[in-house]
Amino acid sequence: MATEQNESQALGDLAARQLANATKTVSQLETITPRWLLHLLSWVPVEAGIYRVNRVSNPENVLVQVGEAGEEPLPQTFVDYQTNPREITLRSISTIVDIHTRVSDLYSSPHDQVSEQLRLTIETIKERQEFELINNAEHGLLSQVTQDQTISTLSGPPTPDDLDSLIAKVWKTPSFFLTHPLGVAAFGREATRRGTPPPTVDLFGSPFITWRGIPIVPSDKVPVEKGKTKFLLVRTGEERQGVVGLFQPGLTGEQSPGLSVRFAGINRSAIASYLVSLYSALAVLTDDALGVLDGVDVGTFHDYA
Repeated sequence: MATEQNESQALGDLAARQLANATKTVSQLETITPRWLLHLLSWVPVEAGIYRVNRVSNPENVLVQVGEAGEEPLPQTFVDYQTNPREITLRSISTIVDIHTRVSDLYSSPHDQVSEQLRLTIETIKERQEFELINNAEHGLLSQVTQDQTISTLSGPPTPDDLDSLIAKVWKTPSFFLTHPLGVAAFGREATRRGTPPPTVDLFGSPFITWRGIPIVPSDKVPVEKGKTKFLLVRTGEERQGVVGLFQPGLTGEQSPGLSVRFAGINRSAIASYLVSLYSALAVLTDDALGVLDGVDVGTFHDYA
């Protein structure tokens, strides 16, 4: 009886927890994705917020001749330039983060409240950046694909034949395919069903399935509407006349390329404000640097737009 009595009078869990330190995580934000597109693009600094894409006009008019040894050269030629080249202006994504000084003073251990508010805001801004690089009506990938570089799937689901047709459009050193994760899964199923399971490659410490050695990169920013999505094929880099990302260097309060955080003061209500801004855009240097496979059935009829 004495033993049972002592056990019933022992310190309980609920009371004991009042003296224990809980290990706390930082806030987990479900909308954060790997943002592979931002890693895979070649990024070019833009001096004054404007990027001009100069192109040759009428390249077929540049004349050369193959002659016999000692024969005098006959053709006279020159390379003409477009007189009205396209100019791309960097676009901003910005917000103001407000934090009461009382909160940051009193509740910043073990995690600094200002740092956490800025970290989560920056993650959200970078998610929006990737969305704009794909979907923006002026400088997004989808808006810059020409009609000649757009094809439709032959059978509904994405097949190896479809991706081969897309490679034929972007055949000069293509860098990567880009599609919704549902598109990646649909291609994997279709290729495996046909007896050609796609091999994988390791990039940034993560596995990607490939086709013809080209990685198929997922992004949830590629639209899915009524069970259909798109596959993009991209060639990157200025030196390859490909697709390049654009950013503004040397910003005040620069945290990463094109991204700045600036303290905007404390108002009479003791609320501190921080201006978070990101400046970026995307340029397609030549039309054949980008192609799209349209109307790809991913096997679902939910609208993910």
